[in-house]
Amino acid sequence: MNLRKVLSPELISLGLKASTKQEAVEELVDLLMQGGRINDRDAALQAVLERESKMSTGIQHGVAIPHGKTSAVNDLVACVAVKPEGIDFESLDGEPSTIFIMTLSPLNKTGPHVQFLAEISRLLKTAESRERILKVSSKQELLSVLLE
Repeated sequence: MNLRKVLSPELISLGLKASTKQEAVEELVDLLMQGGRINDRDAALQAVLERESKMSTGIQHGVAIPHGKTSAVNDLVACVAVKPEGIDFESLDGEPSTIFIMTLSPLNKTGPHVQFLAEISRLLKTAESRERILKVSSKQELLSVLLE
Protein backbone atom coordinates (compact mmCIF):
# COMPACT_ATOMS: atom_id res chain seq x y z
CA MET A 1 0.00 0.00 0.00
CA ASN A 2 1.48 3.35 -1.04
CA LEU A 3 0.24 5.86 1.51
CA ARG A 4 1.60 8.72 -0.67
CA LYS A 5 -1.18 8.02 -3.16
CA VAL A 6 -3.86 8.18 -0.48
CA LEU A 7 -2.79 10.89 1.98
CA SER A 8 -2.02 14.55 1.35
CA PRO A 9 -1.90 17.71 3.52
CA GLU A 10 -5.49 18.75 2.72
CA LEU A 11 -6.64 15.43 4.18
CA ILE A 12 -5.05 16.11 7.57
CA SER A 13 -6.52 17.97 10.53
CA LEU A 14 -4.24 18.88 13.43
CA GLY A 15 -7.09 20.28 15.48
CA LEU A 16 -10.08 17.98 15.51
CA LYS A 17 -12.90 20.02 17.07
CA ALA A 18 -15.20 17.08 17.88
CA SER A 19 -15.98 16.19 21.46
CA THR A 20 -18.00 13.04 20.76
CA LYS A 21 -17.55 9.95 18.62
CA GLN A 22 -20.43 10.98 16.32
CA GLU A 23 -18.94 14.47 15.85
CA ALA A 24 -15.51 13.00 15.10
CA VAL A 25 -16.90 10.71 12.41
CA GLU A 26 -18.83 13.60 10.85
CA GLU A 27 -15.78 15.89 10.93
CA LEU A 28 -13.61 13.25 9.26
CA VAL A 29 -16.22 12.61 6.55
CA ASP A 30 -16.40 16.38 6.00
CA LEU A 31 -12.61 16.51 5.65
CA LEU A 32 -12.82 13.91 2.88
CA MET A 33 -15.73 15.76 1.29
CA GLN A 34 -13.86 19.09 1.32
CA GLY A 35 -10.84 17.32 -0.17
CA GLY A 36 -13.00 16.17 -3.07
CA ARG A 37 -12.52 12.50 -2.23
CA ILE A 38 -16.16 11.45 -1.77
CA ASN A 39 -19.20 12.13 -3.91
CA ASP A 40 -22.00 11.53 -1.39
CA ARG A 41 -21.52 12.75 2.19
CA ASP A 42 -24.62 11.04 3.57
CA ALA A 43 -23.75 7.65 2.06
CA ALA A 44 -20.18 7.88 3.35
CA LEU A 45 -21.33 8.87 6.83
CA GLN A 46 -23.89 6.08 6.90
CA ALA A 47 -21.27 3.48 5.89
CA VAL A 48 -18.93 4.49 8.72
CA LEU A 49 -21.68 4.73 11.33
CA GLU A 50 -23.06 1.32 10.33
CA ARG A 51 -19.59 -0.16 10.75
CA GLU A 52 -19.23 1.55 14.14
CA SER A 53 -22.58 0.15 15.29
CA LYS A 54 -21.21 -3.39 14.85
CA MET A 55 -18.05 -2.78 16.86
CA SER A 56 -16.06 0.30 17.75
CA THR A 57 -13.04 1.03 15.58
CA GLY A 58 -11.39 2.68 18.55
CA ILE A 59 -8.63 0.13 18.89
CA GLN A 60 -6.14 0.89 21.64
CA HIS A 61 -3.31 3.21 22.65
CA GLY A 62 -5.32 6.28 21.61
CA VAL A 63 -5.90 5.18 18.02
CA ALA A 64 -9.24 5.03 16.21
CA ILE A 65 -9.58 3.84 12.62
CA PRO A 66 -13.19 4.48 11.60
CA HIS A 67 -13.81 2.95 8.20
CA GLY A 68 -16.45 1.68 5.85
CA LYS A 69 -17.29 0.48 2.37
CA THR A 70 -19.49 2.68 0.23
CA SER A 71 -20.50 3.62 -3.29
CA ALA A 72 -19.60 7.22 -2.36
CA VAL A 73 -15.98 6.56 -3.44
CA ASN A 74 -14.40 5.08 -6.54
CA ASP A 75 -11.08 4.19 -4.91
CA LEU A 76 -9.77 3.91 -1.38
CA VAL A 77 -9.64 7.31 0.34
CA ALA A 78 -8.31 8.29 3.75
CA CYS A 79 -7.79 11.22 6.09
CA VAL A 80 -6.02 11.75 9.40
CA ALA A 81 -6.83 13.93 12.40
CA VAL A 82 -5.40 14.40 15.85
CA LYS A 83 -6.89 15.64 19.10
CA PRO A 84 -4.18 15.42 21.79
CA GLU A 85 -6.65 15.75 24.66
CA GLY A 86 -8.62 12.81 23.23
CA ILE A 87 -12.29 11.88 23.07
CA ASP A 88 -14.21 8.80 24.12
CA PHE A 89 -14.41 6.59 21.04
CA GLU A 90 -15.53 3.49 22.95
CA SER A 91 -12.06 2.04 22.44
CA LEU A 92 -11.30 -1.57 23.24
CA ASP A 93 -8.88 -0.52 26.00
CA GLY A 94 -11.28 2.10 27.44
CA GLU A 95 -8.80 4.93 26.81
CA PRO A 96 -9.65 8.14 24.92
CA SER A 97 -8.67 8.26 21.24
CA THR A 98 -6.22 10.95 20.13
CA ILE A 99 -5.25 9.81 16.60
CA PHE A 100 -8.00 9.26 14.05
CA ILE A 101 -7.51 7.69 10.64
CA MET A 102 -10.60 7.30 8.52
CA THR A 103 -10.71 5.24 5.38
CA LEU A 104 -13.48 4.52 2.93
CA SER A 105 -13.31 2.07 0.09
CA PRO A 106 -15.61 1.01 -2.74
CA LEU A 107 -18.06 -1.80 -2.11
CA ASN A 108 -16.49 -4.03 -4.75
CA LYS A 109 -12.80 -3.74 -3.74
CA THR A 110 -11.46 -5.58 -0.71
CA GLY A 111 -7.70 -5.75 -1.24
CA PRO A 112 -6.72 -2.06 -0.88
CA HIS A 113 -8.89 -1.66 2.22
CA VAL A 114 -7.24 -4.56 4.03
CA GLN A 115 -3.75 -3.47 2.91
CA PHE A 116 -4.35 0.09 4.13
CA LEU A 117 -5.59 -1.04 7.54
CA ALA A 118 -2.59 -3.37 7.92
CA GLU A 119 -0.12 -0.64 6.96
CA ILE A 120 -1.65 1.94 9.30
CA SER A 121 -1.74 -0.58 12.16
CA ARG A 122 1.94 -1.33 11.59
CA LEU A 123 2.83 2.37 11.60
CA LEU A 124 0.95 3.09 14.81
CA LYS A 125 1.92 0.09 16.87
CA THR A 126 4.85 1.76 18.65
CA ALA A 127 4.39 4.34 21.39
CA GLU A 128 7.19 6.37 19.81
CA SER A 129 5.37 6.80 16.49
CA ARG A 130 2.11 7.72 18.22
CA GLU A 131 3.91 10.30 20.40
CA ARG A 132 5.60 11.80 17.35
CA ILE A 133 2.25 12.16 15.58
CA LEU A 134 0.74 13.98 18.56
CA LYS A 135 3.68 16.41 18.72
CA VAL A 136 3.78 17.51 15.07
CA SER A 137 3.39 21.20 14.35
CA SER A 138 2.35 21.01 10.69
CA LYS A 139 0.33 18.85 8.33
CA GLN A 140 3.44 18.19 6.25
CA GLU A 141 5.31 17.00 9.35
CA LEU A 142 2.49 14.59 10.20
CA LEU A 143 2.53 13.30 6.64
CA SER A 144 6.29 12.80 6.86
CA VAL A 145 5.95 10.76 10.06
CA LEU A 146 3.34 8.53 8.42
CA LEU A 147 5.36 8.09 5.23
CA GLU A 148 8.70 7.20 6.86
